Amino acid sequence: MNHPHAHDPHAHDSHAHAPRPADHRRLGRELDLFDTDPLIGAGLPYWLPDGAVVRHTLEEYVREAERAAGYRHVYSPVLGKRDLYEISGHWDHYRDDMFPPMNLGADQVVLRPSLCPHHALIYRSRSRSYRELPLRMAELGGMYRSEPSGVLGGLTRVRAITLNDAHIFCTLEQAVEEARAALTLIARAYADLGIRASRHRLSLPGEGGKYVADPELWRRATALLQEVLDGSGVDYEAAEGEAAFYGPKIDVQITDPAGREATLSTVQIDFHQPERFDLHYIGADGAKHRPVMVHRSVIGSVERAVAHLVEAHGGAFPVWLAPVHLAVLPVGEAQEERAHEVVRQAVARGVRAEVRGPGEGTLGARIRAARLVPYQAVIGEREAEGDLVAVRLRDGRRPGAVPVDEVLHRIAGRVADRGAELWAAA
Repeated sequence: MNHPHAHDPHAHDSHAHAPRPADHRRLGRELDLFDTDPLIGAGLPYWLPDGAVVRHTLEEYVREAERAAGYRHVYSPVLGKRDLYEISGHWDHYRDDMFPPMNLGADQVVLRPSLCPHHALIYRSRSRSYRELPLRMAELGGMYRSEPSGVLGGLTRVRAITLNDAHIFCTLEQAVEEARAALTLIARAYADLGIRASRHRLSLPGEGGKYVADPELWRRATALLQEVLDGSGVDYEAAEGEAAFYGPKIDVQITDPAGREATLSTVQIDFHQPERFDLHYIGADGAKHRPVMVHRSVIGSVERAVAHLVEAHGGAFPVWLAPVHLAVLPVGEAQEERAHEVVRQAVARGVRAEVRGPGEGTLGARIRAARLVPYQAVIGEREAEGDLVAVRLRDGRRPGAVPVDEVLHRIAGRVADRGAELWAAA
């Protein structure tokens, strides 16, 4: 799967009083989502507990959406023999972006720059019938790119990538519908995540020798992708020089608050790798036929997806994705035991909740510190005695004193249905 990079922003004048665009690197550290250490290395961030919650929740969302769409999940190793990438074409066309080979006895192994060769081998590990097609294979898997140190930054340009990748092995007649369904899956995910595509791009080859030399392959794949886009009803632009080395692709572009554009999601139709790996299936006629390989990524790399979500929402994630759904704030030490009981009830109902006690500062300071948490529940003497909490919403509304059970029911409902409304009218 081609891993695209963000474009450089166009220079533009800014006013001194203009608000500073959200930067995921600054917010990520302020919110304790991720960090780096020189002893681990540049381009190799580690995830702190709250960031790990966001990442895990996002990954589970993608797996759930893929399972519902008929995908089966696999795991494959992050290492492979150099021979594997010579067959796939990565070694010839993509070597500069790969880490150097490591000697392992008589073999040379490399950190993989892509998951597709592994999935091709899983497909060909047994005989396949046309009745199995389309075979949708998905994985959230690690891969590695030897990025120059000068372009590394935060989560958007890293050397260790977790890719939301999938490959659909299908007949030629099924390819357009499968690619179109992938675009639908991408659009649904964007709606749930509260982000939007800035444009769709049909990425074509450019000048130079980094592309597979097979004009007929490019013509057929491009025609099918144009059919996918036209049938999906989305506006798109063609761009030369942005294709993967083995074929054209549809790129779903996003734009950050500073106006920088990047590719988040991709859909590709590939005739090249099925041929290189000699993939086939047995057709209804009893003969061998070559499948088509549709590459598809709903959220691209998890790292880039989280970076964009941080910036798009300014750290105020959709309820279901927030590291903490509910901050419980006892007014004084006398209410701390009750606050911990409310948290226990919340966790039992699938609500991520934490106590922010008097030891963390005044009530006002704690309220301000929890400003990005979707829900705050203040417990004073009256609330503790009446099984109530004084609810404060992230958007500034204050529904007032509400029974604990009702609050937890509402929050659990918003988490389950991924609803955007914090507090709908009863």
